[in-house]
Amino acid sequence: MLTTVTQDAKARQSAQKPWLPRDRKLLGGALLIAALVAAAYCRVLAKLVTDWWQIADFSHGFLVPPFAAYVLWRKRDRLLATGIAPSWSGVALVFFGLLVLLLGVYGSELFLSRISLVMVLAGLVLGFGGRKQLAEMRFALLVLLLAIPIPAILYTQITFPLQILASKLASDLLPLFGVPVLREGNVIQLPAMSLEVAEACSGIRSLMSLLTLAIFYGYFLERSTWRRVALAFASLPIAIAANAVRLLGTGLSVQYWDPEKAMGFFHEFSGWVMFLVSLACLVGVDQAMGVFPRKRRQA
Repeated sequence: MLTTVTQDAKARQSAQKPWLPRDRKLLGGALLIAALVAAAYCRVLAKLVTDWWQIADFSHGFLVPPFAAYVLWRKRDRLLATGIAPSWSGVALVFFGLLVLLLGVYGSELFLSRISLVMVLAGLVLGFGGRKQLAEMRFALLVLLLAIPIPAILYTQITFPLQILASKLASDLLPLFGVPVLREGNVIQLPAMSLEVAEACSGIRSLMSLLTLAIFYGYFLERSTWRRVALAFASLPIAIAANAVRLLGTGLSVQYWDPEKAMGFFHEFSGWVMFLVSLACLVGVDQAMGVFPRKRRQA
């Protein structure tokens, strides 16, 4: 009994013991590195947050950093149990990331300057923690890429085919409901008026948002990697089909209801409705995969 009391007293004294100089140096070094990274990327991050706020296609970016932080918090025990083996390869990766930052800043390419932050973070983890620590944090670091808007050149290459595909699907479906259609590129000629499938109606917004939520959904509710990947890929055709149905509804409203209301209230309201329908379809795909044996995480 006396021995137990003595051990408890020593444990309390150890817990109340001030940090050793070595611990203070490590904390000071970590804070210094964090301050240097923040100083190097302050303008890049400020512009990134501004784009999230002003460009609706990338507003899902606000959800990504908290999700990545939560992933690391859930794995904190494994991270603490994983051995630390610093590697000089991390230093090389940090320098490469800073080089990409310079190319992005002086070349006026936002995508390069933003993606360099992920490289620098991965380099710091590799340099101070080692390959095993980087492997444990790999998913959280890769998820951060979802918060980075795609380059303008690639964005145009994606949105225009989506515009053509959405207009083609809608023009093929409208005659089934008695609406004569003449399509010219991304313009659908209706008897009442013409509908132009602009970039905002290409479906890129719902596609990116649904892909991000599919990855979140798979992480929380699925343990199998292939099911997570399947959910992510399933979100793409679901988003495209939902956008085509939205255009179909807009065309029917123009023809049989009121063109002004169809292009105003209905067009905006249907976007929210179809996104909820897309989420329901995503859950349906997950339930359909239930025919295979699986292990589910607790929500």
